[in-house]
Amino acid sequence: MEPLAWMALAIFVVTIFLVIINVVDGTIAALIGVALMIWLGVMTETEAFGLVDWNVMAILLSIWIIAGYFGKSGVPSWLSVQALRLSGGHPGLLVMILSLLAGVISMFVDNVVVILMMAPVALPLARALNLPVTPVVLMIGFAANFMGSALLLGDLPPQMLHSVSGAEFGDFIWQHGRPSSFPILMVTFAITLAAMYAYGFRDHKRRAVDIDALGIETHIPNKPFATLVVAWFLLTVFGMAMREYLGVKLGFIALTGAVSLVLLLEVLRSKLRPPSFEEILGELDWRAILFYIALFALVGGLEKTGLIEKFAHMLKPVFAENYALGATLLYWVTIPIVGIVEHDAYILTFLHLIKELGGEGVPAWPLWWMMVWSGTLGSNLTVAGAPALFAALNICEREEKRKVSLREFLSWSVPFTLIASGVCYAFGMIIWVLPYAR
Repeated sequence: MEPLAWMALAIFVVTIFLVIINVVDGTIAALIGVALMIWLGVMTETEAFGLVDWNVMAILLSIWIIAGYFGKSGVPSWLSVQALRLSGGHPGLLVMILSLLAGVISMFVDNVVVILMMAPVALPLARALNLPVTPVVLMIGFAANFMGSALLLGDLPPQMLHSVSGAEFGDFIWQHGRPSSFPILMVTFAITLAAMYAYGFRDHKRRAVDIDALGIETHIPNKPFATLVVAWFLLTVFGMAMREYLGVKLGFIALTGAVSLVLLLEVLRSKLRPPSFEEILGELDWRAILFYIALFALVGGLEKTGLIEKFAHMLKPVFAENYALGATLLYWVTIPIVGIVEHDAYILTFLHLIKELGGEGVPAWPLWWMMVWSGTLGSNLTVAGAPALFAALNICEREEKRKVSLREFLSWSVPFTLIASGVCYAFGMIIWVLPYAR
């Protein structure tokens, strides 16, 4: 390799290592890595700016803004109360319903935001049913992290897949004459929840609960505001689903939805009494946004040097000789790696690698799906793999006023991850990989 390529690789590896060990802030490390690539001549500052997928950044920022208003609407709290009523006081059933609810919401809302919305409401419910807090909150965290890749909106990996492959909203439901991410992950999710119920929750006995005594808002306090936010959210999602017919970028549709919602709420402020736009902006995770911007530039720098193309050329014989074996290795090697490595960086790098493999004649789509699924599911293994689990663990420790041991965390994360990964692997191989392996 040329010296420039070695420098790019060294900067990328050191940067990701610093992100993993968290000695310095991951966002700072990523930005410094981009700056070094620019100063050492791997790319110019103009090229670095152009390597960022601003369409994905617009999707991310816009959905977060709308989700910020959704979190203030009282709908998550109301849904949690309905979950308690639906469970009939059965603790294990309540955990499964809350987990299902968190998973469904995370298809449209960032998983960290889902945890911050759902966990505070779940805590009094858990106490009322005499449930240990840690498993309940962790299950909400696992579920939110799990289902973010079911559709295009909920998490960064499906948005990165859209960026690299051009996958549209409908492709996550049905593609190339077969079910894709949404149906496969939904069925996998249902099986995983059933298995986790049997693993850790079925022995809890039913308890009578006075909902009014829980101190939770049982009714949506500001129905006009909540109705407008939910309707606008659904309208934005519908617009994004119709992107191919509208002929504009997904980011522009999402941004239009967010800006028009903010404008409408400000115009109707006296009637709807929404939270201020400044409050919503203040609660956005700007560090994460800067990290994702730097991540696109870092991976783009690697691609610019031709390193990813060279690596793809080296891997081509593995997939050419036995496509099913290659897909299996890609899937199961990814699971433990993303448990200890920041999964977004890993997934983006390998999505580009698979794109290069596609240029070498290797069918790309089955591998793209297997990468997104394994990269998402494997990140539930430890808190290092996904920021959502770090947020969930902090809530557990703050509520229980103790440190949650690694052994306790793994006693829940390992079975959840192995069950989900195994079921999804079986579906992915049968529906996607084996038909292309013939």
